[in-house]
Amino acid sequence: MAYDLLIKGGTLIDPAQNIHATKDVAFANGVVAEVGDDLPKSDAREVLDASGRIVTPGMIDLHVHVFYGVSHFGIEPDPTCLAKGVTTVVDAGSAGADIFPGFRKYVIDVSDTRIFAQINISSQGMLTQEIGEFEILEYANVSKACEMIEKHRDVILGVKVRLTKHSIVSERSGMLPLHRAREAADAAGLPIMVHPQGAWCDSIDDILAVMGERDILTHCFHGSACGILDDDGNVRKSVREAMERGVVFDVGHGAGSFSWNVVESAMAQNAAPQTISSDLHVYNVNGPVYDLATTVTKFLHLGMSLDDAIAKVTSVPAEVILMPGKIGTLAAGAWGDAVVFELRQGEFQLVDSPGEVRIGKENLVPITVVKGGRVYRQNR
Repeated sequence: MAYDLLIKGGTLIDPAQNIHATKDVAFANGVVAEVGDDLPKSDAREVLDASGRIVTPGMIDLHVHVFYGVSHFGIEPDPTCLAKGVTTVVDAGSAGADIFPGFRKYVIDVSDTRIFAQINISSQGMLTQEIGEFEILEYANVSKACEMIEKHRDVILGVKVRLTKHSIVSERSGMLPLHRAREAADAAGLPIMVHPQGAWCDSIDDILAVMGERDILTHCFHGSACGILDDDGNVRKSVREAMERGVVFDVGHGAGSFSWNVVESAMAQNAAPQTISSDLHVYNVNGPVYDLATTVTKFLHLGMSLDDAIAKVTSVPAEVILMPGKIGTLAAGAWGDAVVFELRQGEFQLVDSPGEVRIGKENLVPITVVKGGRVYRQNR
């Protein structure tokens, strides 16, 4: 047999290849073998009929927390991410240098989900709610972070810092964790990811001033202090300038970082996010986030085209983490990750972080998940 698996008759949406058409996708030896118009069923060991459904590359979530059993945020990656169509994730700072080897050994290396990580500049990482990462400034340890990056360069993609005062950052620590994250990332030649809200600064201007190309500002649509809108509801000048110099603006929905009003205002001013991520963790996996597909559905409700929304969870994040051609596409030779979706019509409750409910008319639902060229999960 030429193929291990053949997905037939679906509408392939692959923004990396500018494809939106009925196509067959064949897999062999863990990678995409061929994309064509009418590939023969007889050449495949397994055939999956996707007629009337949408086929996309496996989704990429740039912001999750999957250090299950150690970080108080942690969820199990396979049932919450991979089974829901997210074949590649980036854990956003659950582990710092003191505990990263355990994260690697007990989660990253043994999960079916493909897991990369942003290392937390706090050496303790996101262990507990009782003591924030930077209650003690000394946790922001540049040398420890750099040493751990060198040992795990194949999975560590950047340096994460969370800046919320009091609950995460003590007054004594102030804005120093941001600057230490910058120092460690620069030393390692990697970008930073910043959680900005409620920081010890006057506005997000101070945060964006130290961010450049490929750095990621996550939680870009929260409604609290240090947001992307000024007091008059206008997108700040510093945000426009940061976008122009290549700072990546990422959704990071989370339990408290997605406001319908903020995202609508920003999008109306041509400030849509470059990437859509969930910030999925134990406190939002049962709502309001649920999964990445639900977050994508919210952007469809806001008027984003299906192709653009799919790009923001496939081809664009693949480029952000410097893996185009490997993930985020179903081009021949790419790693064999795909999702078969139904775009269901009806009335669906969509809830933002503050609890405002909107009624959507569409719901993007993952039906079949393919990982490494084989069916991983079939949902009902």
